[in-house]
Amino acid sequence: MKFATVHGPTVWLCMLAAALALAAVPVLAQAPDGAPPGGHAETAVAEPVSAGVPGSDEGAWPWWAWSLILFGFCFVVGILAVVAGVGGGVLYVPLVAGFFPFHIDFVRATGLLIALGGALAAGPGLLKARLAHLRLALPCALMASLGGVAGAVVGLRMDPAALQVALGACVLAVVLVMALARNVEFPEVSRSDRLAMGLGLGGVYFEESLSRDIVWRVRRTPLGLALFVVVGFIAGMFGLGAGWASVPVLNLVMGVPLKLAAGSSVFMISINSSAAAWVYLNNGCWLPVMAVPSILGLMLGTSLGVRLLGRSRPRRVRYVIIAVMVFAGVRSLLRGLGVWV
Repeated sequence: MKFATVHGPTVWLCMLAAALALAAVPVLAQAPDGAPPGGHAETAVAEPVSAGVPGSDEGAWPWWAWSLILFGFCFVVGILAVVAGVGGGVLYVPLVAGFFPFHIDFVRATGLLIALGGALAAGPGLLKARLAHLRLALPCALMASLGGVAGAVVGLRMDPAALQVALGACVLAVVLVMALARNVEFPEVSRSDRLAMGLGLGGVYFEESLSRDIVWRVRRTPLGLALFVVVGFIAGMFGLGAGWASVPVLNLVMGVPLKLAAGSSVFMISINSSAAAWVYLNNGCWLPVMAVPSILGLMLGTSLGVRLLGRSRPRRVRYVIIAVMVFAGVRSLLRGLGVWV
């Protein structure tokens, strides 16, 4: 499969056009009386309005100020996410939900769109380099999408305070996974299981660091697919994306080589994040002044982070990210409990 080479300015023009098109979706989809199509969004929009996001309250900041703050914040998050090797959505959702005056439903929807945008940008390159395997990614993404849609539906029906508490607990659990998981670069799998052989999971990929082909097989496929339902449910409920858990499941549980697991995980996010995101969009959980600068800022930061990756020390940055996520998780817990509002 061949892909056309796209130059930098063309990429950014396409991204800007896509962002403007997405911003026009809620305007075009409004009902004649101006009400959003989903019933849940009517209650979801109450908190940003009262918090002064649109600038309607006396003394509140204007809407464009919040857009500029989000753009700068997401630019920094994009840089740190690449250097530390974590997904942007994992940082975005707990930090914005904990420290910005936006309703958590809008934050989760934007988190999924951020994960989706990053995955779509990286997907063609991963497929071209054969670091993402379609036969492996599609069944896993299907199971994660089923869980993601269910998680989004459940999350939209939860009380915001309870959701904040659950988000804080989930973020702390993600930190634990990031701190304790020890991925294996080339797991030893002597034989594929029956389901893996039936699905055609396995193959050969070229490892540049070793200058040779690596033969890989898949084990414990039923357990892995079941875990992806759980991963998708959590990702859809909290808008975190799924890369933080997909790589350990593919690598440690199913025995996929680390590079192939990471590449396939990014490709999978483009499928399960889009499925969960449509649940939020269908319920009107879309705020253009929040989503557009967030997506553009994070993508610009990601591009700069890729250039800085060779000169940085990812281990130290990762420790800083873990500390920030612990702080954000505790903040979400306390905010949901009404202790630190």
